[in-house]
Amino acid sequence: MSTPLAGWTDELARARLHFVTGKGGTGKTTMAAALGIALASHGRRVLLVEVEGRQGFAQLFDTEPLPYAEQRIAGVPGGGELRALHIDVEAALLEYFEMFYNLGFAGRTLRRMGAIEFATTLAPGLRDVLLTGKIKECVGRTGPDGRHVYDAVVVDAPPTGRVVKFLDVTKALTDLAKAGPIRGQAEGVVRLLHSEETVIHLVTLLEEMPVRETVEAVAELDGADLRPGAVLVNRVRPPRLPARSITPAADGRVDASRVRSGLATAGLELPDATLDALVAETVEHAIRVAAEQRAREQLAEADLPTLELPEESGGIDLAALYDLAESLTDQGVR
Repeated sequence: MSTPLAGWTDELARARLHFVTGKGGTGKTTMAAALGIALASHGRRVLLVEVEGRQGFAQLFDTEPLPYAEQRIAGVPGGGELRALHIDVEAALLEYFEMFYNLGFAGRTLRRMGAIEFATTLAPGLRDVLLTGKIKECVGRTGPDGRHVYDAVVVDAPPTGRVVKFLDVTKALTDLAKAGPIRGQAEGVVRLLHSEETVIHLVTLLEEMPVRETVEAVAELDGADLRPGAVLVNRVRPPRLPARSITPAADGRVDASRVRSGLATAGLELPDATLDALVAETVEHAIRVAAEQRAREQLAEADLPTLELPEESGGIDLAALYDLAESLTDQGVR
């Protein structure tokens, strides 16, 4: 049986563009935000990017909806800074018109005519090229001193079922012109996404469906020559039983008389109905822990660094977000 790699590797530490994907409901937006905070420690500047129009970062950080502009969203202990950007497809296309074709006013006219919707419908791959093109520009941007403006860029990417299509810009190139600025930009995106600067992290829960989708997504990323990063296992709950007791308890072999005796030793006398409920809860807990262990074994097949994040029983607020980021830092994220 394979053993999952633990912690954050040197290879991951060298990456500057981090996509975070996962099955819907696994908490990928929360994980992307926590990863951004962790990477921004020690005085770094990190940009969070979202591309799906849900304003997830604004909700997490309790701010107004993000505009199509990079703005400071949080400070980070140690002097780091976190900025966020919500990429709007129409705004990105207008930006291309203005940058490459000097069509600022004409571009706005085209928007009123519905030409942008027409263009992205005519060439479906254009939408993803625009989104990833803007991300590439943020990653590569440098300041007057020649240093990168951002030490890292973290993207809340589409779910695992769509992420390879989103990132496989090579395929989208066939929908675009044979030459010209947008095609040239797309080729630059391809080089970045297939380089060592880019990794794709996968968020999962220790449940059958998310784990299966994660393993399948890793194989699909490998097939597209894209680099999987780490598996971020979210909402992990600690086992309450000794390891040797998990299998028999999961099979329903819990000795109620021993439970009663142990409680009596602790000075607790419980009615039979309460004791029966405790035994049933013990069996249910053991079944869950056994299933989670099988999920871990399946995840080990992906042979990726694996980081586990605890369940935040009180829900996700800013304090919980920073606690998750600290957990990532404790596991080597830097």
